[in-house]
Amino acid sequence: MHLVPEVPAQPAAAGRRTRPRTPVRRTPTPPRGIPPRAELARQARALLADTVRVARWAQLTGSAPDTAADRAAPALRLSPAQLRELWGGARLAGLVEQGEPGPAGPTEVRGGWRLRAWDSDDTAVLRGWVALFEAWSLVRPAPGDADTTLVAEIVTAVPQLLAFMQLSGGPVAAVELLDLLRQRVTELREGRPGAAPSAAAAPPIAPDPELVRLLGWALDALSAVGALTLHARYGDTPARARLTPLGGWAMWTKLEQICIAAQSPAGNIEQSAVGMLRGCAGLTPGPARAEYRAWLAARPTGPAVDELLEAARGEDALIRSLAFDALRTVGAPARTAVRAAADEPVLRPYALLWLAEHEGEGSAADPEEAPQTVLTRQEATWLWVDTASAAHEHGSGQLLLDHLDSAQQPSIPELLAEIRTCGHPHTVQVLLALAAAHPDAATAKRVRRAAFQVHNGGA
Repeated sequence: MHLVPEVPAQPAAAGRRTRPRTPVRRTPTPPRGIPPRAELARQARALLADTVRVARWAQLTGSAPDTAADRAAPALRLSPAQLRELWGGARLAGLVEQGEPGPAGPTEVRGGWRLRAWDSDDTAVLRGWVALFEAWSLVRPAPGDADTTLVAEIVTAVPQLLAFMQLSGGPVAAVELLDLLRQRVTELREGRPGAAPSAAAAPPIAPDPELVRLLGWALDALSAVGALTLHARYGDTPARARLTPLGGWAMWTKLEQICIAAQSPAGNIEQSAVGMLRGCAGLTPGPARAEYRAWLAARPTGPAVDELLEAARGEDALIRSLAFDALRTVGAPARTAVRAAADEPVLRPYALLWLAEHEGEGSAADPEEAPQTVLTRQEATWLWVDTASAAHEHGSGQLLLDHLDSAQQPSIPELLAEIRTCGHPHTVQVLLALAAAHPDAATAKRVRRAAFQVHNGGA
């Protein structure tokens, strides 16, 4: 709660003379050449028409086309190779939801919220296309014989190449892109921990033919998702490339987010994930989401998701909670990494809630009821302790007492009984803080005794 000092009332005329005008942020106007959103959505629908056909077949049959190719390929009039590529695109665009395979039978497939809204919601269409665009390196995987480290460096460097193309406003020669790519890869290597202090001592960049080949792969993959138009070819690489209207819109949006963040008071765009999340801890949800979006826009999606999950693995429960808030901003591209994180005890409750919220995107489910419906009793108790730890470290005793109301257990004795066996590493500290803050002496004594028992290894 923020206390605002009372200001004596002033005459209306004086108020009109002295009241500062609140600046209103003007909605940025896209640059010349970028169509309206309705036209962009029309282009995305046309580009993904076959992908949507495959997704709707899967929705209708409840089967994954790649495991039922003998039925899907003739029904859709596609070759098996086309079917595999389009099915991969449908999953990356978030058009379908697919459960984990189990021993009982084949995995069930259902249509996602974007597929359900595809014909009527331009925002759903553009979000689906952006998800596919951000996963371009998975749509067309790198050559199997390519060096994986160099491939990762090129994936990291591509946003800078696309930003250069956006600012250029026209076709860019492959020679310019190759030179920019070489510079960016050099910067990435020099910035690594333990890298040589000078460029002269740094290991040489990969031979030009390999760099040229992988630049060609990246441009072809970006063209496959509809972000680039390619002109002529010399061997493995197009002679020139330019952004499509969809690609230009996506890059303009990212650059605009970066510019807005650079002007914001928080200015966390250059921080690590932990630093950015700490900077957002005191912000209200709206400004915090703007910071998340800007921080994410300045980084490749995969490494950014990995960095957020690494931040969530730390000791600070508040950072853990904020990291998953930031991952909600990422959306579908984070799904695979979050699903893998659900196997880690420290991340599991947050990951399960994230997955439930994402898979039910667009539904009216009450987020306050999610812990009771998605998590086991022990997982919900662990999450309660983790949230209490954040309240203890960053809040007040009253905040910790208020947190008691969110516990599933109807009474403090039942809560203590389950807290003692939930396995959270900060259980003792939370119980001691709760005992110190509780106004009832008998309850405080009971909580303190529970802390002592946990400390001594007893339940």
